[in-house]
Amino acid sequence: MDSHNRFETKTTAALLRLEWLAALIVCAVLAIIHIRSVNWPVFIGFFAVIDLIGYIPGAIAYRRSPGHTISHRYYLAYNTMHSLLTGGALAGIWMLAVRPEWALLAIPIHLFGDRGLFGNSLKPFKVRFEPVTVPAFAEFERTFAGTPPVAAPAAGKETAEAVTR
Repeated sequence: MDSHNRFETKTTAALLRLEWLAALIVCAVLAIIHIRSVNWPVFIGFFAVIDLIGYIPGAIAYRRSPGHTISHRYYLAYNTMHSLLTGGALAGIWMLAVRPEWALLAIPIHLFGDRGLFGNSLKPFKVRFEPVTVPAFAEFERTFAGTPPVAAPAAGKETAEAVTR
């Protein structure tokens, strides 16, 4: 939402997803335009490795864990592999070591698809690996939905009370 309130309303979350969908469409159109030039084994490899390393091990551990509590290492693997920074680094290394090629569009297509189509982003350590609404967040959403916008406090006088009014 902003640098002091790190949450999204349903509207801002939908708008962010729309931006990711637009980026996905641009990449998909580029891939379609250059479909004959795409090295498909490389495309499939880059597309799959993100989940083979970043999601599937954590999903298996989550489903096997009786209390659905898993090591933070699975979250780190997910967040590392689903990061645009990691994707950019992988593409950059490939371009330097091999060559630039259209198959590298697999990386943004996967990441923009996850964000735009499924609403997935990086995973906070304090929530379940698989999405489940936290009761405190559900209550917050209900409370926030009925709260009028907060008036600006006097300079230098912002308090928790002013923010929660």
